Amino acid sequence: MAPPADFPVAYRAPWWLPGGNLQTVWPALFGRRGDGRPPVYRRLQWDTADGDFIDVDFAVDGAAPAVPHPRPLLVLFHGLEGSSRSAYAESFAAVAAQRGWAFAVPHFRGCGGRLNRAPRAYHSGDYQEIGWMLRRLRQAHGAGPLLAVGVSLGGNALLRWAEEAGGAAGAEVRAVAAVCSPLDLRAGALAIGRGFNRQVYTRMFLASMKPKALAKLVQHPGLFDAVALRAARDLQAFDDVFTAPLHGFRDAEDYWRRCSAGPHLADIRLPALVLNARNDPFVPVGSLPDAPPGDWVDVWRTAQGGHVGFPRGALPPGEVNVMPRAVGAWLAAHVR
Repeated sequence: MAPPADFPVAYRAPWWLPGGNLQTVWPALFGRRGDGRPPVYRRLQWDTADGDFIDVDFAVDGAAPAVPHPRPLLVLFHGLEGSSRSAYAESFAAVAAQRGWAFAVPHFRGCGGRLNRAPRAYHSGDYQEIGWMLRRLRQAHGAGPLLAVGVSLGGNALLRWAEEAGGAAGAEVRAVAAVCSPLDLRAGALAIGRGFNRQVYTRMFLASMKPKALAKLVQHPGLFDAVALRAARDLQAFDDVFTAPLHGFRDAEDYWRRCSAGPHLADIRLPALVLNARNDPFVPVGSLPDAPPGDWVDVWRTAQGGHVGFPRGALPPGEVNVMPRAVGAWLAAHVR
């Protein structure tokens, strides 16, 4: 089923999922993705110039493409601690298959199920890594057009790449979309560190991030202060000890300031979509742009949807395909 043409205005969450938190958690755990069949992936390992690697999952589909070759390639950059098996990734894989597009998910370092080798990980402003991935995907895909969508952290990093690349971005990608991305990283980190968010989401993320960081310390003794990392109880403390110093930033505040995409949206020079829900528990609505910054950026703002949830369905468990279909339709309009 196609999304409503006026998706940003018309979208409403089901009555049985009130509030941003339920609209975030339930879809990620229970929402029906695509046609209910998980995508089949073929994984490639790409070695990097610094002796590390990333894992790239390509969707395998046996159907003939619905568009003439060379068909478009949809690239998805996942969110914090996400992967090609995240609910949103599998839903976008289904959208790509329905449109006859190829689909790929390059994993940020350490997110493909294996610890990466280098003394670094990934972060919300990793635009140089985004650029390297897109160039490799462009070479691998040949003449077919590339489209890119980034979710949450991946969306901010994708927009930072587009901002830094400026007019050169269009040579790699036809259009980009950022879904539920914290464009003011400070505001997002502080929001997730308060109240219910701190007790649920912060604990969930740190439960995954801390063991990875400590495993990296075994690889590279002395890389950071293990006692301080174990004591971290929010993302600011984690970023102060781990993310910022490992990636060339003075501290969390310096990292957030330099990597937030929001202040630089006017520098984008290719079609870009910024989609956020007003009730996203991770992204305060006051930290988002009020209007499109220039001629290249479209801003979609829904009243509901939570953080990358956007569930739909009269009864549980519902499904999570309306947002990927709407974003897919917007991207398709830029394939010429």
